[in-house]
Amino acid sequence: MTDFWLAAGLLLLVALSFLLIPVLRGRRAQLEEDRTALNVALYQERVAELTAQQAAGVLDQAQLAKGRDEAARELLADTENAEPQRLGRLGKPLPLLAAVLVPLMGLGLYLHFGASEQVELTQQFAKAPQSMEEMTTRLERAVEAQPDSAEGLYFLGRAYMAQERPADAAKVFERAAGLADRQPELLGQWAQALYFANGKQWTAQLQSLTDEALKADPNEVTSLGLLGIAAFEGELYQQAIDYWNRLLVQLPEGDASRAALQGGIERAQEKLKAGEGKVASAPAVAAAGARLKVRVELAPALKDKVKPDDTVFIFARASSGPPMPLAAKRVTVAQLPIEVELSDSDAMMPSMKLSSFPEVQLVARVSRAGKPTQGEWIGHSSPLASSTTAAQHLTIDSPDQ
Repeated sequence: MTDFWLAAGLLLLVALSFLLIPVLRGRRAQLEEDRTALNVALYQERVAELTAQQAAGVLDQAQLAKGRDEAARELLADTENAEPQRLGRLGKPLPLLAAVLVPLMGLGLYLHFGASEQVELTQQFAKAPQSMEEMTTRLERAVEAQPDSAEGLYFLGRAYMAQERPADAAKVFERAAGLADRQPELLGQWAQALYFANGKQWTAQLQSLTDEALKADPNEVTSLGLLGIAAFEGELYQQAIDYWNRLLVQLPEGDASRAALQGGIERAQEKLKAGEGKVASAPAVAAAGARLKVRVELAPALKDKVKPDDTVFIFARASSGPPMPLAAKRVTVAQLPIEVELSDSDAMMPSMKLSSFPEVQLVARVSRAGKPTQGEWIGHSSPLASSTTAAQHLTIDSPDQ
């Protein structure tokens, strides 16, 4: 910030020079005028002395004339380098007044409309902070300067969490979620901060926030981790394992948190083997045991275009999430129409179950090559809740693009 004010001061001096130079020139002209008047007065005094001497008979007429000529030459020699007088239309007070008012007005306008705080913040962030407290202070100033920045609020909330200030973090994440259209990541961070601010007590508000986050993004990592922690603290170890397994598949290989997460899963499994823990509530059991019944048939127009031994894959996949099937069954065209049930026991991966996702889509695909990811004909349902108990109907009637 010091460099900025030094540069501003130099520019101000340059601007003042344009106002003060005419004033200084005026003073110089005044000095020249005063000196010329003095020379004229001396000339007149010399001429008067010569005239008195001529009247007294000391000088004759020729000597008087010669003395006058010498005095005139001296006067001309003294005044020939003097500059002609310049008339100032504005006068002296106006430039001086402008020299004072212009910088004052400029400073006032800059302080009111300028961005001195942003300049200072930019200079501060250019240097690495020496402590977490210093970083938090910088983020607080940044949020104060830009209160509508969801990104700034997010980083400030993370800083508060690092300083074990979950109540302050919850307020900041709430503001950020409101500014960013309640993005799932911000909802998860908000719920996590509230959980620790409430002394690890689960509330209806926390359930609502995590449900909203996972509905928008079934893979939202903060919500999955938080639900696993809450389940473990509540001695619901199987639920904790399920949530943490869902989170584990989202983390890249080599992530430092994978080891800690895997350790939590192993501790929960040990407690289950030891017969510890509580039985989940009825809604949780229902969710954990999601079952979808569906009747699949082939459109009449396609019966002559398929072969009886063509493979048919019937599966459910997440509406918003990984494209891989969550649960699948394999039959043939000859078995159609058929009624099947998809459940967690049909999961393609133990950590990716039907009950892990609130909304799924049913798909049936005819694949002559026996590949579940590509085929010739397909049918799919609209998105539906994974807790749906009513039987669904699916018709294979469209080309597989």
